[in-house]
Amino acid sequence: MQAPVHRFSDLFAQLGLANDAASIEAFLLNHSPLPDTLRLEDAPCWNAAQAALLREELRADADWAELVDQLNAALR
Repeated sequence: MQAPVHRFSDLFAQLGLANDAASIEAFLLNHSPLPDTLRLEDAPCWNAAQAALLREELRADADWAELVDQLNAALR
């Protein structure tokens, strides 16, 4: 099994968000729980560019997709 290319904090940086542990924890606390019926990329906490990035990474099943899945789970 190959080691992950990116860390969870790297996804926050990719989204243009603060990516230190305290900032990530605060973001998760401030924006959760998301309703089960709401797709992650449709959550109101994202701007258009962030939503597009999340959507694209999931659709492409890219390197970031596993971390996007982790983010989705963390916000539920």
